[in-house]
Amino acid sequence: MERSLTHIALFAALIAVLGLVPKIDLASGVPITAQSLGVMLCGTVLGARRGALAVGLFLLVTLAGLPLLAGGRGGLGVLASPTVGYLIGFPVAAFVAGLITRNWRAPVGLAATVGAAVGGIVVLNTMGIFGMSVMLEKSLSEAALLAAPYFIGDSLKAVLAGLVTQAIARARPEALLSRA
Repeated sequence: MERSLTHIALFAALIAVLGLVPKIDLASGVPITAQSLGVMLCGTVLGARRGALAVGLFLLVTLAGLPLLAGGRGGLGVLASPTVGYLIGFPVAAFVAGLITRNWRAPVGLAATVGAAVGGIVVLNTMGIFGMSVMLEKSLSEAALLAAPYFIGDSLKAVLAGLVTQAIARARPEALLSRA
């Protein structure tokens, strides 16, 4: 139990640290950030439940007012921005990434890459597009066009998450909780 809590806190901190990487602002009002890589890693390394809890902890302290989102954003006001769908999607994306990494019996690097892609690209962007559609008063197709630039970077992040997860599996297999 104590080990799980430590991992959850460390990965919540990882997402926060990835918020220090300078963001790239786009016209949609949703910046390109490195934090979605942290969300993917939460799932692929910690597993579905612990990964979602780590992201939930990160969101809890962010919504409580700590400026942990890229660009120093935080507080309840972020729920009234075009990023709301992505924020709500963070724990779901981590859960899906962890579920696929655990249950697909392919080599760990491949399973983690696919898990990160499905959770961090498909699930996260689906929820993000819906949130942008609502907050920006756009149709779903217009919001999807606004989200198109994210897919290239998210694909690179999914591959990186797979490689990092594979490296952890090789170096310290007991630390890869998604396959425990």
